[in-house]
Amino acid sequence: MSDTATINGIFRTAHSEGRSSLFEHEVYRLLAAAGIASTPRHEIVAGGADPADELLASFGGSRVVVKIVSSGIAHKSDVGGVAIVTNQPAAVRAACRSMLAELPDRYRALLERNPQSAPAEYGKLDGGGLREAIARDIVGVMITEFIEADAGAASELLVGIRNTREFGMILSAGIGGVDTELYAGSARRGQAVVSASTALTTAEEFLELFRPTVAYRKIAGLTRGRGRLVTDEALVRCFGAFIRLANDCSAGNPETDFVIEELEVNPFACSAGSLVALDGLCRIGRPQSVRPPRPQAKIDRLLHPDSIGIIGASATRLNFGRITLKNIIASGYDRSRLRVINPDGQEVDGVKCAPGLGALEQKLDLLILAVTADVAFGIIDEVIKTDAAESVLLIPGGMGETEASREPARRMLATIDDARRATGRGPVFVGGNCLGIISHPGNFDSWFIPEERLPRTQKKARRTSALISQSGAFLVTRLSKNAWLDPAYMVAVGNQNDITHSDMVENFVDNPNIHVIGAYIEGFKDLDGLALARAVRKASVAGKQVVIYKAGQSAAGGRAAMGHTASIAGDYEVCLSVLTQAGALIASDVSEFSDLFYIADCLCDKVVGGKRLAGVAGAGYDTVAIADSTRVGDFSMSLAEISQSTRERLIAILAAKKLDAIMEVRNPFDINPAADDEAHLLCTEAMAGDPEVDSVVVGLDPTSPVVRSLKQSARPGFDIDSPDSIVQTLPKLVASCPKPIIGVIDGGPLFDPMADKLMEQGVCIFRSSERATRALVRYTEARLRAARLRGEAVPGAGPA
Repeated sequence: MSDTATINGIFRTAHSEGRSSLFEHEVYRLLAAAGIASTPRHEIVAGGADPADELLASFGGSRVVVKIVSSGIAHKSDVGGVAIVTNQPAAVRAACRSMLAELPDRYRALLERNPQSAPAEYGKLDGGGLREAIARDIVGVMITEFIEADAGAASELLVGIRNTREFGMILSAGIGGVDTELYAGSARRGQAVVSASTALTTAEEFLELFRPTVAYRKIAGLTRGRGRLVTDEALVRCFGAFIRLANDCSAGNPETDFVIEELEVNPFACSAGSLVALDGLCRIGRPQSVRPPRPQAKIDRLLHPDSIGIIGASATRLNFGRITLKNIIASGYDRSRLRVINPDGQEVDGVKCAPGLGALEQKLDLLILAVTADVAFGIIDEVIKTDAAESVLLIPGGMGETEASREPARRMLATIDDARRATGRGPVFVGGNCLGIISHPGNFDSWFIPEERLPRTQKKARRTSALISQSGAFLVTRLSKNAWLDPAYMVAVGNQNDITHSDMVENFVDNPNIHVIGAYIEGFKDLDGLALARAVRKASVAGKQVVIYKAGQSAAGGRAAMGHTASIAGDYEVCLSVLTQAGALIASDVSEFSDLFYIADCLCDKVVGGKRLAGVAGAGYDTVAIADSTRVGDFSMSLAEISQSTRERLIAILAAKKLDAIMEVRNPFDINPAADDEAHLLCTEAMAGDPEVDSVVVGLDPTSPVVRSLKQSARPGFDIDSPDSIVQTLPKLVASCPKPIIGVIDGGPLFDPMADKLMEQGVCIFRSSERATRALVRYTEARLRAARLRGEAVPGAGPA
């Protein structure tokens, strides 16, 4: 267990001296107090003094390590701040004097070449002033015993925690030593370093994440010619101590006086079966205030309002507010429950006007502000003071995303939070810079996109998905390009001035009619990434799928951190790791997001019992494409070993269709372009019925002359409306089969009616075999991961 008193004392001492960074010997004390690891014996020699003979003799051994002591130098070895020397008084003293004399100039030169890496206290200094500041911060040298690592540098390990703005405390572990970043840049994802949220991960779970890394393979003796260096139990103790310390010293602990911004040990050495910390750094800070939560009951009123008011709907011109009003009316919302706040009019489009908020007959469930930002700020104050609405939709831009609007937006947010803390009153706000909301269950459409530019035709008889986006244009273009997405809810959160991604996901997780949630995310508000991960985990446990595309996949955010953990586990990598571990299905690009959201919606009620895939197609290249697409990243589906009874059934189908002389049964199964609609159906049915098969991809070969794939064929009775067409028969099989069946129509616009008709009847259709298979692979991986999160056995799945 941790020695809390000692840890707090270390932090208080540094804070009282005006330091946010600990000295290395303080880091050693911290590691010992937290129960993380043993440390080398060490002694501090004040600047200018020579180490005494008696002190050096007490170390024993033929070598010692000399290190500079300064809170401003994170990576001492980069500037000659670490030296391994013979344990002889003259040699040690010479090393100390040389280090103290030369290091200020070396560090100054390094910072002038790389000013972006300068600590904040040195950021505006250069030349002599910078050298003087560096020298002033050097308090002496530290003499430590030399630890002989088992297997040398090959056994070195990095472990660190850091406080991220979006996800809170993150634990990372991987290859240690001076080549950490080199290995991280060249290794495949998950092999050099792994990261996880300390709030959502146990030590045992983190060990499972760590097992695939190169570092673990070396430590566990899984590489050629090496034995095990440290037990799994020792790793679990180390990871567990880091997790406890991180959670104790985080913004999530209301009782802490200090938060750890970064704590890194690089490297740990494996010595005599134990982990020994050879170097460490730590930065601390004060906890920041946390915003009060947004009431979910008011978010529910936002999505299902009994009354709506709008400010900014012109009676004389078609502005954004007027378009929004027309769309609300066109969506079927009752005019009698609508009000236009307009002092100059009696009615707008048959909707009664109120001269002001004070003239409303009752409190609104939803107020829409379609006015400029400068006007909106004043209205927001009035809404809060009068408690005029449960929720507010902020359409205007210029509410925090521009330099000029940041201060007014900050004051607005403070007003919202103060009201919420003091009385629990005041509305929830979505936006600003917000397209609006379409809520089919709430019977309203508040987008300002005219119907002529984006038809809102219902494609699905039962809508079971919700789509959240920071960008309104993302919603519009996704729906424009694929009307079959057709979610029950489409919410643009805009700037997230108040309501965030996690708030909306949380709401939809609790909605029993929503099974799939999609989110396009550009950035997170403070700690909202962690809140989102909690909501995703909740969704996964409830059997719901969350699909996410995170834009801005760069490593730029890692540059501000002192340690290696940020540069080897950058902001996007952390986001990917935490949300994936929570159960999210993360898309790598916009196109993949559309595919994954679509397949998740289509297959949400299907049983994904494993990763054994069967393929059927009448074109050889289709079967090759299926086989070649079964691996995505580190996960692959296997081509099922079909049973003997299924094999005999397929042989009989070939014989009945007179194809047995030219085709043979295999998986994927090429049934030849001469295979008609019935052959496609029967072979798919046979594959899906095999207990050794978990899912099926079937190429429907629309260009084949024997497939009824045309809307109107020159051959009588040979079109998609024929009762013998695969378009009429496949939907019945798909509906009755508990397993996923994916159809592929690889053809041009001529075959769009075929695809549309199948999709109308609930068949999951892709327009190429590789896209279908890759989407199925990604979806299967996520479903199996979610099953494990729920503690379910996954027969035949093997390791994911």
